[in-house]
Amino acid sequence: MVFRNADLPELFHRADETAIARQRDAVRDTRAQLWLLVLGACLAAAPGGWAVGGSFHLAGALSALAYAGVLLAAYRASRRRATSQWQLNRSAAEFIKSMCWRYAVHGAPFDAGFPDADGEFTTRLEEGLGELRKVGWTDPRGTAPAGAASELITPAMRRLREKPFRVRKETYVRDRLIEQRNWYHRKTALSRRATALWSASVSVLTALALLLGVARAFSVGDSAVPAALLSAAAAACVAWSEIRRHQPLIAAHSLVEEDLAAMHTAMETVIGEDRWAAAVYETERVVSPQHTDWLVQHRR
Repeated sequence: MVFRNADLPELFHRADETAIARQRDAVRDTRAQLWLLVLGACLAAAPGGWAVGGSFHLAGALSALAYAGVLLAAYRASRRRATSQWQLNRSAAEFIKSMCWRYAVHGAPFDAGFPDADGEFTTRLEEGLGELRKVGWTDPRGTAPAGAASELITPAMRRLREKPFRVRKETYVRDRLIEQRNWYHRKTALSRRATALWSASVSVLTALALLLGVARAFSVGDSAVPAALLSAAAAACVAWSEIRRHQPLIAAHSLVEEDLAAMHTAMETVIGEDRWAAAVYETERVVSPQHTDWLVQHRR
């Protein structure tokens, strides 16, 4: 049996789509502010100010517009709270996905001996989403009553839950554990490339600024503007790299990938049906966004 994201409830897809959209907005706002700051500095340092009509300097006016654009972008970002909504919807989507997998493959607490797995699933899911609503998550279901089990438990989830242990195990290992392990591997490789790129950019810009500073110290040049512009560009690169958290995510994603590899080996060799529910629960804990954030904070 194959179990994919398409088999998850509609609530997951709506939270996932919102998270992606808000992430795009947050990244766009931050990128715009950094570009406008660097552009404003470059225009302010333009030789002669591009004088028009004797007293009006076009470069100064464009520089002022760029800085005004930074303020406007910051105000817009604070109003729509894209970053917080991105994180809240991502947490909601991953929480729903994790609960669905635990239910479908008999992960704790929804093991085969549980008397009312459907009712417990719905209750726990609504309780978890209720906690997210308390901190600002907007439930896409609006003011409608809490969804019934038929809306949160898809036919594919029921079918997988009814399968024998061997099928549930194979499906979970292939479509959840290995998929997540590959995802973390790809993210780690992507973060390594991004870190190398931005580190190289900062190093080159800083080295050029250093050379200009040394030259000015020996009276080779009399203007500090080029070095200041290079410093502004380097600062923007550093800020962008920090916002994207490439470096700490390398360590966090690598650790999660190692944990999943160990869990994969255990599931294939020593974990039987008697320990299956606890193993699934532990795997879902490892892939949770909260666990990744904890690793990021403690592996800096």
